[in-house]
Amino acid sequence: MKWPSSVMLIRHDVSEYNTLRNKKKTDPIYQNFLESWKVDPNSDQTKALALTIQKKWSLGVGDANTRLEDSEGKRAYKTGKNLSKCSEVPDIVFVSPYARTWATFEALKKGWKQLKNVKVIEEERIREQEHGLSLLYNDWKVFHALNPEQRELFNLEGSYWYRYPQGENVPDVRARIRSFMSTLTRDWAKKKVLLVTHHLAILAFRAHMERLSSHEFIALDRNAKPMNCGVTLYRGHSGLGENGRLVLEYYNKKFF
Repeated sequence: MKWPSSVMLIRHDVSEYNTLRNKKKTDPIYQNFLESWKVDPNSDQTKALALTIQKKWSLGVGDANTRLEDSEGKRAYKTGKNLSKCSEVPDIVFVSPYARTWATFEALKKGWKQLKNVKVIEEERIREQEHGLSLLYNDWKVFHALNPEQRELFNLEGSYWYRYPQGENVPDVRARIRSFMSTLTRDWAKKKVLLVTHHLAILAFRAHMERLSSHEFIALDRNAKPMNCGVTLYRGHSGLGENGRLVLEYYNKKFF
């Protein structure tokens, strides 16, 4: 069989950005901005409110340096502890180079102590989608209010094909995940693999394995986003097809 015997994917624990986004929703100024956006995203009022939101609700760090909201990674620790009771120890662990994925792995390792003896590789191809210039705004509606041409382009192309300035679109992420999967079949056939990664990388992995169209990808992202510390498992079956096949055993399962 050319595939690993199993591939487990775990999304990082709750990040500072995840927390900021949720807190922002309760801000009266942000609620005013959303109402103004609905009426006219081009109005002076919408732009003024967008500037206020940008200044008030920006993390001020790059995506790669965004940390966990809980420095101890309690969800990740519980996830690791529960996985240690029911899962085989992987032969190899791949971790995205971002701070929040490394912190998640360290917390997983505290709960799943056998991971301390497993080889770990930092893998750039499983990082999150790069959002380019929009990262300065920490909110796509704020970004589009202050950059109307980008809003027009987004409305023309849609969320799947739109590429952030100096960033990526979904096909870009799918392409590097596809490249990474060729490494799995070349170097880690019949081995147990663990990935500590991100929301869109997990969806891209599923999209590649299940040959999802752009419309199917959008529907999956809209209706079944990977939760923080959600666990997805593919199991290898050597009897399926000429070279075997990875089959989805469960998706986005909660272990915390």
